[in-house]
Amino acid sequence: MLLVIFILLGQWQLQRASERQALQAEIEHGQQLSTLLLQNDTPENEWREWRTVSVTGVWQPQFSVLLNRNHQGRPGYWLATPLLLGQAPHHKAVLVLRGWFERRIAPAPLPDFPLTAGTVTIQGQLLDHVPRLLELWSLSGEKQAQLPARLPLSGSELPQVQNLELKNMAQASGLVFLPMVIQQMGTIEDGLIRDWATPPVDHHKNTAYAMQWFGFALIALLAMLFVGYRMGRHWKSRSQNE
Repeated sequence: MLLVIFILLGQWQLQRASERQALQAEIEHGQQLSTLLLQNDTPENEWREWRTVSVTGVWQPQFSVLLNRNHQGRPGYWLATPLLLGQAPHHKAVLVLRGWFERRIAPAPLPDFPLTAGTVTIQGQLLDHVPRLLELWSLSGEKQAQLPARLPLSGSELPQVQNLELKNMAQASGLVFLPMVIQQMGTIEDGLIRDWATPPVDHHKNTAYAMQWFGFALIALLAMLFVGYRMGRHWKSRSQNE
C-alpha cells in the first residue's frame, strides 16, 4: 500500500514540475514580446498573458473594488478600477489592478488615491484573470464577501471581496469588459505599491520532491522483498522440521 502511495506522490510532483516549467515558458514568452497598444478593437490573437501593454482610456473610479491581499506579511488590499477605452456604451473597459496599500484600523477612513482626470495612458502586464486566493469559507458552502449586485455603492464606501470575476464585475457595473486584466506597472505618486509577485515556477524543487518519493518507494519495495524473503525462509525451515 505504501509503495503505491509513494509512487503516486512522486508522479504528482513530476506533474507539478511539468506545469511549472510550462508556466515559466509562458511568462518568459509574454515578457519578451514587444509592447502592445491595447485598444477597443485589438485582435484577440495579439493578447498574450504577461505581455506588456499600453492602454489609453478614462478611469471609472465609481466602480472601484478592493481585494483582500497580503504583501510581505502585512494585511491590505489591491485596488482594482475599470478603465474605459472610449465613450460608453459602444466602447469596452478593461479592469486594472492599480496596486496594493496597507489596511487601516477602523474607524480610520480609506486613503484617497488620486486619479488623473480625463484621458490617461498607462502601462502594465496582461493577465487572463484576476489572481485568486483560496476561500476557506467556501468549503462550508457559505456565501461571504460577495460583490454587490449593483455598483457604485452609496457614499464613498468601496466593496471589499476576496476574489473577483469579470462577469460579476460586468453585471454590477453595466460595463462591457475585455476578457483580460491589466496589472499596472510604473512609478506613480499615488501611494500604491506595485511590487507584483509572479506565480512560483521553481520546478527543480518539485523534481527533487519526486525523487524523494520514488526513493521512499524503493525503500518500501526492498523492505517488502526482505520481509518476503525472511518469511519464505521461515516457512521453509518450519516445513523441513515437521
